[in-house]
Formats: sequence, structure tokens, C-alpha cells
Amino acid sequence: MTEEQRKWFDTVIDRHNTNSRKFDIPQAEGCIPMWIADMDFKAAPCIMDAIRKRIDHGIFGYTWIPDAYYEAVRWWFKHKYELEIPRKAIVNIGGLVPAASVAITALSNPGDEVIFFTPAYNCFFGNVRQTGRKASECRLIFDSEGCAKIDWEDFESRCKTAKLLLFCNPHNPAGRLWKRDELERINRICVENGVRIISDEIHGEITAPGTKYVPFATVGECVSFTSVTKSWNLAGLQISNIICQNSEWREKINDTIRDWEHRDVNPIGVCALPAAYSEEGEIWLDCMREYIWENYALLKERFEKDLPQFKVSPLEATYLAWVNISASGKNADDFCEDLRARGGVMLNPGTMYGSPDYVRINIACPKATLEEALDRMVEALKA
Repeated sequence: MTEEQRKWFDTVIDRHNTNSRKFDIPQAEGCIPMWIADMDFKAAPCIMDAIRKRIDHGIFGYTWIPDAYYEAVRWWFKHKYELEIPRKAIVNIGGLVPAASVAITALSNPGDEVIFFTPAYNCFFGNVRQTGRKASECRLIFDSEGCAKIDWEDFESRCKTAKLLLFCNPHNPAGRLWKRDELERINRICVENGVRIISDEIHGEITAPGTKYVPFATVGECVSFTSVTKSWNLAGLQISNIICQNSEWREKINDTIRDWEHRDVNPIGVCALPAAYSEEGEIWLDCMREYIWENYALLKERFEKDLPQFKVSPLEATYLAWVNISASGKNADDFCEDLRARGGVMLNPGTMYGSPDYVRINIACPKATLEEALDRMVEALKA
């Protein structure tokens, strides 16, 4: 990373008074928000250029998806992961939370069991509940280093009665980058038991430098969710894709999207995606990954030095550190509220993910911001 590139991430940008969910809420007043999963980095220059060009046109009506959009998706996954995606397999949708509800509805029936690994992305609980399915929570096991592992015996047992697996690849909030042999074992167990796989891969690009995530579609048949919104910090642009090569499943998914009127997408997002899935976008992404893991090393070192009672799980993917706070004697809700009130730092309590002994820390911020937040946390928690 050059010094000029480092400025992309070192620059502290005031996000107040921009209607930011992260900063402009009453609870965040006087705080450093390190909770909701968006970055404090400006979008990549190539994306900014594409957006400016689109905005200069001045009309933002209903949008048709151009060929360049589909070709960018196809090029990216072939270029990065040797995954061939037919154009017809790409289904557009505004966001991955509604995509999960759409896929669950299309591929199962009310009352069916849906497996997901807990701790889990908080919206998974709602996706299953609101579609009238039953949650089958398979608890991850954390080893002595804090790394999440699958309880294979429990998982295989649950597959005997479930119809779907709602998977998170890589895993949020535990930060696991699933290995190919783990995915192959999951696929084998699901195939043997007739369990269909839905894989949320929105964090797929955010892995430690020198590593890559393995798209589940390279291992077995599945429905995958992808987006540029998380990796390139474009969450507000509401543009995502459902990747499904099974024509029968895809027809059911398209029918559900039409029934629910989820077809329209954001015109700004449509022009941002090809810019992200480009050689210039890849350069920004690689620099961001390097910066995130420098931040992770800083956080881990500081915790080991000043707060050794709280174990930081290994961060293999995402920009979300997962920290065990059971030594505090408090549940995560109380821990986070005390830290917000006394230390001026906002974190996500693990309670919302099904793990009251953990907190999630968003480290996608300038180094100076992270250093100040760590100073505040150490002072508040030591006191």
C-alpha cells in the first residue's frame, strides 16, 4: 500500500449530520460508534467517479439492469475464484436480508426447520421466524484460542429433520473463514439428508491478506447471496444478487420476488457495482484488507496487554472482532451499556447474535479512531 493509498483509510471523516444510522442516533452522542457493520472509509475513487457520472445525468427513474452489470459479476467471480456463473443464474434484489426471506419462502414450506449456526447474524432469527419456519440452532464450539468450530455430530443430527441450511460464509459474527474441506463436509451431510443450502456470502471479499474465501457454489449446489455493499462500503445503495444455477429453484425465487414486489433496485447501486468489480476496485479492496488486519493486530495487542481477561477470537474474515467478555461477570447487554455510558464507546452486544458472553467490535475505521476507542475502553474497563 502506498502512502497515497493509505490516506484513503487514515483520513478521519466527520459522519455526523449525514443521517447516519451509525452516528446520528441519540445513543451515539459523545460516543465512538463501533457497532453497526459499515466502514468509516470513503468509497473507492473509481466508484466515486462512476457515481458522479450517473448523478450528473440528473434523472433517477426506474432502472433496467444493463449487460455491463451482469458481465462485471461474471468477470469478478471467474477472475477471483474460478467460478463460472451463467448470466441467467444472477437474480437482482435490493438487499440480502429480504433475499434470505425470499429464498426461505421459495425453497421450503411453513413449519419446516431451518438450521443456522449460532452465534448468528441477527437477521437470520427474524428471517426464519417471519417466514413461519422453525429455527434449528446449531451452536458453534469455541476452542481454547477462541476459534469457532462446527459441532458435526449436532449438525448431522439436525439435518435429519431440517429442510434448509441458512449458512454464513464467511461467518458473521465469529469471523471464521470456512475452509474448503469444511464446506465439502457440510455439503455432503446436507445432500445425504435432502437439506437445501442457502449461503450468505456478503463478507466474502473481506478476508485476511493472502487468503480467499471459497464460494459455496464451487463445492456444491446452493443459493448464494453476494453484494458489493459490504466490501466496498456501499450499504446505503441497496444492490445485491442472488446466485442460483438450479433452474427450478431460481424460478421459485423469481416468483417470490415478483409476489413480494422486491424487483426494483437502486440506480446508483447499478452503476457502482461494475466499478467495484473492476481492476481499480480490486486495488482499493486489497488495500482495505491490509488496513483492516493492521487494525486487528493493534486491537489484539492492546487487549492482550491491557485487558487480558477478555479473549479476542482469531479474525480470519470480516472487519468485525468477536470478543469474549464473560470475565466481566456481566451479560453483553449490560456490558455494552456500561461501556457506552462510562467509556463513550458503542459496541454490538453478542446477545443479539445468540451469545450473551460476547461483544462484536467494528474495526473498519481510521487507526486514530481505533486508538482513541481502545484508550477509552481500557480506561473504562480497568476502572
